Amino acid sequence: MSEHIIEALGLSKVTIKDGKVIDVTEPEVEYCPLFDHHRGIKKLTPEVIAKNMQFRIDDFGMCTSKRQLRMKDYLNFGISEIMCTLIDENEIDCVVMVLEGCGTLIVDEAELVQGIGGRVSGLVKTSPIPELIEKIGSENIVDSKTAKIDQPSGIKLAIAKGYKNIAVTVTLASDIDEIEKIRDEHPDVNIYVFVVHTSKKNPEAARKLFDACDVTTACASKNIREIGQKESIKTVGQSIPIYARTENGKKFLEMRLKKIGGEKPKKDNPDLPHPLI
Repeated sequence: MSEHIIEALGLSKVTIKDGKVIDVTEPEVEYCPLFDHHRGIKKLTPEVIAKNMQFRIDDFGMCTSKRQLRMKDYLNFGISEIMCTLIDENEIDCVVMVLEGCGTLIVDEAELVQGIGGRVSGLVKTSPIPELIEKIGSENIVDSKTAKIDQPSGIKLAIAKGYKNIAVTVTLASDIDEIEKIRDEHPDVNIYVFVVHTSKKNPEAARKLFDACDVTTACASKNIREIGQKESIKTVGQSIPIYARTENGKKFLEMRLKKIGGEKPKKDNPDLPHPLI
């Protein structure tokens, strides 16, 4: 039996078994501007979330053997879109990211980065899906037997495969010390940290993640937003800001902006997630 747990819309925990949504917890964020603008969802409830997640399963095979893995780039500004651009521009060699049915894996094709990261975020736990493992290649997966999520091990695998410019998506502050250790042990390798899924990070975790990142998304995080508003050296977006902490991060945001033709006009009163947590 295939089981997958995703912290989805509004930080609701969604359990999916064999292609069906079987459990949805009460969301902690009741309004997300992204889902309002793209799906017309004004209030996140377990029923709305279950319907959206089942739509993804039926539409592109999320959490099933029919998962569509590739997706063309389009005019948008998110973490997967930035990394997609960086691969296209040969700024990075690969991305260490997470896919349902595979866990932590290495991707070096832009359309795979977009298709994997642009469609699903907040994967907490997953179990192996043999058909997806075969498509990705077990040699590109940290642990194809368990589909575990382990970003530091993903970086080590990328280094072992000879990659020198590696982007990694990070959610857990507990990963940071190990990533810094890997960086110290491999001074000839560039490791770029993209922090994702930041809602409900406590002040200590938010501080650690921000200090370690090149780029982070704000999500509905009260603490990341407070730090980013003061310390970001380049910010893109208002409803869901993306912050650059380093000069590399700033360059990455600017590369994406150049590709999509610049920033949208600023709004006087942008819609924000509610509540910020």
